[in-house]
Amino acid sequence: MLVPHPARPVRGRDARPPDGRRELLAPDQWVADFVASTYTFDDVRIIPVDVQRTGTTTSSTWTVTAGPLTWTFTVGPRHPLGYALRAVPTPLGRTLAFTRTCDVVASRIMPGVRTVGTAGNDRLEWYSASDLHGITASEATWNGPSLGIMTDMTPPPDFGFSSTPKQPSLTALTSTVRTDLRPGSKPGIS
Repeated sequence: MLVPHPARPVRGRDARPPDGRRELLAPDQWVADFVASTYTFDDVRIIPVDVQRTGTTTSSTWTVTAGPLTWTFTVGPRHPLGYALRAVPTPLGRTLAFTRTCDVVASRIMPGVRTVGTAGNDRLEWYSASDLHGITASEATWNGPSLGIMTDMTPPPDFGFSSTPKQPSLTALTSTVRTDLRPGSKPGIS
């Protein structure tokens, strides 16, 4: 999970180890506090989180290391929806109005995927996707043992108001969380 920080992008990882516990692996206290006040976790750990990438196109390899998690994957071809997302000007693509329009399309093309909804503490959150690629290879370990072979996301993960695409994929996105709502007010997500 990439979390926007006021000064810089911050890498954090929402992980579900083999025992099913939901852990947040956060690189610093600010990320831990913000993300844990938005989502529910069984455990929050502040640990070094590192993302390395070789290449910038199809067949690039990414390695994510965060405490007990080591994950290496290879980026596959751009999904047809990725081409459409790339054509949207960034300022427009990040607006709540555009994201609400995309929500209608995304939920039909990729069941379970939503682009706007409520997060914890009555916060409004929206995901502004700008690209989508398949993943062609993946190896992950948790404290050494393999997490198994890459498969479709079945059952879907429980990540709040949205899920992930069924097929393993890499989505470039900006996650925006509106925290300025009055206590007890409900964000409009129509």
